[in-house]
Amino acid sequence: MTLIKSISGIRGTIGGKAGDALTPVDTVKFAAAYGTWLKKRFAGKPVKVIIGRDARISGKMISDLVISTLQGLGIDVVDLDFSTTPTVEVAVPFENAQGGIIITASHNPKQWNALKLLNELGEFISDKDGKDILAIAENEDFDFADVDHLGNVTEIETYIQKHIQAILDLKLVNRELIRRSTFKVVVDGVNSTGGIFVPALLHALGVTEVIELYCEPTGHFPHNPEPLPEHLTDIIAKVKEHKADLGIVVDPDVDRLAFVCEDGTLFGEEYTLVAIADYVLQHTPGNTVSNLSSTISLREVTQKYDGCTYTAAAVGEVNVVAKMKETKAVIGGEGNGGVIYPELHYGRDALAGIALFLSQLAKSQLTVSELRAQYPTYFISKNKIELEASMNVDAILESVAKEYSSFEVDKTDGVKIYFGSEWAHLRKSNTEPIIRIYSEAATEAKANEIAFKIMDKIRELV
Repeated sequence: MTLIKSISGIRGTIGGKAGDALTPVDTVKFAAAYGTWLKKRFAGKPVKVIIGRDARISGKMISDLVISTLQGLGIDVVDLDFSTTPTVEVAVPFENAQGGIIITASHNPKQWNALKLLNELGEFISDKDGKDILAIAENEDFDFADVDHLGNVTEIETYIQKHIQAILDLKLVNRELIRRSTFKVVVDGVNSTGGIFVPALLHALGVTEVIELYCEPTGHFPHNPEPLPEHLTDIIAKVKEHKADLGIVVDPDVDRLAFVCEDGTLFGEEYTLVAIADYVLQHTPGNTVSNLSSTISLREVTQKYDGCTYTAAAVGEVNVVAKMKETKAVIGGEGNGGVIYPELHYGRDALAGIALFLSQLAKSQLTVSELRAQYPTYFISKNKIELEASMNVDAILESVAKEYSSFEVDKTDGVKIYFGSEWAHLRKSNTEPIIRIYSEAATEAKANEIAFKIMDKIRELV
C-alpha cells in the first residue's frame, strides 16, 4: 500500500493501515488540514469549498469523508459530484469560493485516489501553501465547529453546462464551422467522467456523429487510464472500423488530451499542445510556455510568429502557470497532452483543448493526419540512472552542466542541455537516488544515443 503526501495534495491506494495508504483516517486528517489552512487564510470570513470527483470506485466514499470533515470545520461545501478537474477549477471563481478539492488520482489505476487542492483562484496551491498544509496535518492542529456553526452542503449538477458554455463563448472556438464540417468522432472516456463531459461538449459544438467507447462512468477502467500508445489499441480499431475523422482520448479527470488520426495513427500526446498553440498564435500572437521535459516543437512553432517568445518552466503544472503569468503567455501547458488556455482559466483543460483543436481542424480543411504532418516529428527517450544513496546528486548535475557549458544550458529544474533542435533534460528524484534523463531528437535511435552518452558521462563523473 502507498501513501504519498506532497505539496499539491495527498495520493494513495485504497485499503490498508492508517498512515500507509489513503484510508478514511488519512482522508479526514488531510481534509481537516486543508480546511484549517483555508480558515486561517480567510480569518473572520465565511469559507466555501467546491468539491468534485471522477468516477473511481472509491470516489463517493472519499468525497463523503471530505465533505463531512469540511462541514465539521464550519465550512460550506458546493458538491458537484461527478465532475472533471478543469470543471472544478472553473467553478471556484464562478462560485466566489475560497478553494476547491478534486477527488481524483488522474491517470493512475483504479486502486488509487487522491485529493488535489486548489486556492481561491481555482489554481493548484503553491509550494509554500502545500508545506503549510502538511505541517497542520502533521501537528493535527484542527479546531472543529460546534453544532450551531456546522457548514452547509449545496449540490449543483449544472456545472457541465456552465463549463461547456464558457468554452463555447471563447472567441477562437468556431462552433458554426465545426457544425458544417460534419465530423464523425470516437470518444474513449475510460469509464470515467470524460464519458459524460466529452460527448456533451461535442454535441454542443455541433458534432452529430459521436461514437462512444467506454463512456459509462462506472470507475472500472477498461485499460490502463494513462493515454499512452500501448493503451489505445481499442480506440484505434474503432476509428478505423467506423471510418471516423478523429478519435479523442482523455484521462479519468479530463485534464490530459490525446488524438487518434483518421488512419488509426496517433497524433502524439506531445503534439496536442503544439497544434493547438499554432492555432492560437495564428489568431492571437503572443508568448508560449511548456515544461522543460516537453517537445522542442512548441518553441519552433512559436518562433514562426514575429515577436512571439517561448519560455520553458520547471516541471509541474503550478510552475508552468507561474511562468505563463510572468511572461503573459497566450497558451501553454505540458507535453502530456495538458493544454492551458488562460483566456478561460489557468489549468489543464482537455475540454477547451478539444474545442480549439476542432476549430483548427475545421478551418484547415485537412484530415487529422495531414494536420499532424505540418509539424516536425521528434522522439523523446526516457531513461534513468541509479546512484549510490551517499552520492551528492546536486553536485553531479552541476558537474554535468559544466561539462556541457559550451552548449545552451538551462538549470531552472535540474539541467537541460540544448544541442540545436535536440536536447537532454536531467532531473533528480526527490524520493530515491536516481537521475531521470529525458532526451529528444529526430529519431528514436538518436534520442537514445544522446541519453546513453550523458549516462556514460555521469558514470565517469561519479
